[in-house]
Amino acid sequence: MKTIIHVNQHVIKANRIYGENNPALTVKDYKQNRKCHTASILGPSTIKHSPHKPLPCGARVWIETEAEVKVA
Repeated sequence: MKTIIHVNQHVIKANRIYGENNPALTVKDYKQNRKCHTASILGPSTIKHSPHKPLPCGARVWIETEAEVKVA
């Protein structure tokens, strides 16, 4: 199952402005969308940069993996 991990820059900015600590990582697969502070990839992965064709969420850099991803 393909999993995509990206950093939500809007959460980082909001955390800085409002002094919050909301999770800025998003781990997406076909059945769920998990937000977390830490993601551990238990196998091979690829980092992708696509400035002219971002993901639907707007991410231009992300990690893709077929391996299991543990979140904390």
